[in-house]
Amino acid sequence: MMFRIQKARECSQTAQIAFSERNGEMAVSLSSVTQGMLAGTFKNTFISGSTGSSLKMASSSLNGTPAAPEKSEFRSQKPKPENRDESELLTVPDGWKEPAFSKEDNPRGLLEESSFATLFPKYREAYLKECWPLVQKALNEHHINATLDLIEGSMTVCTTKKTFDPYIIIRARDLIKLLARSVSFEQAIRILQDDIACDIIKIGSLVRNKERFVKRRQRLIGPKGSTLKALELLTNCYIMVQGNTVSAIGPFSGLKEVRKVVLDTMKNIHPIYNIKTLMIKRELAKDSELRSQSWERFLPQFKHKNVNKRKEPKKKTAKKEYTPFPPPQPESQIDKELASGEYFLKANQKKRQKMEAIKAKQAEALSKRQEERNKAFIPPKEKPVAKRKEASTETKIDVATIKEKVKKAKNKKLGALTAEEVKLKLEADEKKKKKKK
Repeated sequence: MMFRIQKARECSQTAQIAFSERNGEMAVSLSSVTQGMLAGTFKNTFISGSTGSSLKMASSSLNGTPAAPEKSEFRSQKPKPENRDESELLTVPDGWKEPAFSKEDNPRGLLEESSFATLFPKYREAYLKECWPLVQKALNEHHINATLDLIEGSMTVCTTKKTFDPYIIIRARDLIKLLARSVSFEQAIRILQDDIACDIIKIGSLVRNKERFVKRRQRLIGPKGSTLKALELLTNCYIMVQGNTVSAIGPFSGLKEVRKVVLDTMKNIHPIYNIKTLMIKRELAKDSELRSQSWERFLPQFKHKNVNKRKEPKKKTAKKEYTPFPPPQPESQIDKELASGEYFLKANQKKRQKMEAIKAKQAEALSKRQEERNKAFIPPKEKPVAKRKEASTETKIDVATIKEKVKKAKNKKLGALTAEEVKLKLEADEKKKKKKK
């Protein structure tokens, strides 16, 4: 410690204090600031304030004794916040919009070039090829270059020297992402607006079973898209369900609700419950008094019921009649041998019996096999041949009826209506005339 103080005193001999008075400010410059910092004596390299306080600080630092901090005369006094209601500070006034970012805010442009690329599926190639000139036109207004690579199957956006908005490249990246996820150009171009954002929710990994995943995704869409339409109206967002993702475009508050509904649906919570709460919240938001209050008392509380459906077995076994007595003890191998008398036989006799049983089984199997082979040689039963009946010559031909038919055919024109058809046509014409009257 003594060595440090001695070192500081040696440094103080070479210190030069110069005061420069500019606009009522005093500055102290010390040539041995770095040495003093190493010695641990100088705590403040620049001293600002009045001349008296600055001299005291300088002298105290040179002597090695800490100086008491004094209140500066020119300290900027912060304005005291007014006693406002917390609800007024937290709520955004109606009709307020964030000011747009213009070229005057950043006239020099960006320092480095930024670029983003995304891949798109094969089935989107034809649509993107059609609408790409419109995409380029929209992005050129914000000085963003867009390229479509059909060979690689990718879309790229990058900034230029004229780009002044640093966040527009992020919005352009979101635009190509939405186009890749089957969102139409008319809806995707809205992302370039300041008050619009997007959210691409991945739902593919939330459910393991493929059939269950398809059912829950269909539940989110609803019959003829009714559930999705209700969500769009309540959240002011455009929602597109495609494959393993759900794309949403709209305000931030709406996107938050959409994400919650989608994730709850994939967790087997029906979207109708969330739609009910959203409808109640929408009505409560209209009341200015209830805006700053808690809405928990108004929102419905749904109980979770997990009903496990037990799968019925394929083979149903009939239950035996209940008896209070335990089942009889099963017979052991020794008991069975004692009952049949095999227990008292010798080893040779037992072996002979086993061989005889094996030979009997082999003989049965051989006879069955031989029967199956002989079936191929048994001729199939033939159907009895039906004898042809000779045409009877006794049948009489009525010549008079044939002559009448020939006469009618001669009188009748080709394509002419029959008598019955003519009657029906006349009746139909009469009905039409009556209706006209």
